[in-house]
Amino acid sequence: MKVGIIGASGFVGGELLRILIGHPNVELTLATSRQYAGDYVYRVHPNLRGFTELQFSDVNSAKVAEQCELVFTSVPHGSSVKIMPELVNSGVKIIDMSADYRLKDPLAYETWYGYKHPNPAMLEKFVLGIPELHRDAIKKSSYISAPGCMAVTSILGLAPLVKNNLIDTDHIVVDAKIGSSGAGVKPTMSSHHAERYGVVRPYKPVGHRHTAEIVQELSALAKTDVKVSMSAHAVNMVRGILATCHVFVKKEVALAEIWKAYRSAYPSEPFIRFVRDRKGLFRYPDPKIVVGSNFCDIGFEIDGRNGRIVVLSATDNLLKGAAGIAVQSMNVMMGFDETAGLKSAAIHPA
Repeated sequence: MKVGIIGASGFVGGELLRILIGHPNVELTLATSRQYAGDYVYRVHPNLRGFTELQFSDVNSAKVAEQCELVFTSVPHGSSVKIMPELVNSGVKIIDMSADYRLKDPLAYETWYGYKHPNPAMLEKFVLGIPELHRDAIKKSSYISAPGCMAVTSILGLAPLVKNNLIDTDHIVVDAKIGSSGAGVKPTMSSHHAERYGVVRPYKPVGHRHTAEIVQELSALAKTDVKVSMSAHAVNMVRGILATCHVFVKKEVALAEIWKAYRSAYPSEPFIRFVRDRKGLFRYPDPKIVVGSNFCDIGFEIDGRNGRIVVLSATDNLLKGAAGIAVQSMNVMMGFDETAGLKSAAIHPA
């Protein structure tokens, strides 16, 4: 299948390129970048030297269908909505990496993103690309919206408890910590080495945009409105997310009941691993041991004294939090092996 990437010069675009170049069912035919048009891809993504001679081209959405059967749109939030109508009309399958089609309620964009959605009727066409929750819908769709990195990390950790009605859905607290690559490739004062190195910086204690996705997905599972309080921190690592989620049980819950909820929710998921070990250094999920992989590691601990479950969920924000889960969704959509291009161990140490 001929596949292209619109906006391929960023961190997520680079990971899409890396995965798709080695994908057994894909011919990579297009990689766009206004800034680097005409340059070889490996000049921007030097890890790809020797793997491709593809050059960046300028964006021309009218001609995408001539080169691609499916396209990943990896452009900034608010930009995807401008090019999407023309892409949809071209007939190509689309996997959008921005936030522009993640939320079903158009009014939510005014609340969380500060703009009125220009294509509200198109929101229903897009399926949120979380195969563990929406596999059947993804199979039937031609339009996928990849979830936010901190959102999907939190959702996967919390979904089984919500689905099994084990927790108080009015008091869900998510404390997320993310590496510097989550801020994107464009440098800012906050990403300057002297300011970024060594930090545990709370940058969005309340009102983080990914809260909207967590609320949307957990509310659908609970069949009622849930309340989520999320805080985000920038920490001293390049890649990875750890979501520490605090939830409170409705009644006393046995350990076996919690395990049953997780194992029944994810009975044979290729990219979900449960980590709750009695020995070793990595007894709980840790971003360090998922870097470079498409895994989401999930674990938990019970605070019986306070009726609390601490859920720990770890991903690589550029893979299971972005490019990896997008390719996983493509595999499901197209009927490929779901693990194609993705089944590899994490890098350790990293």
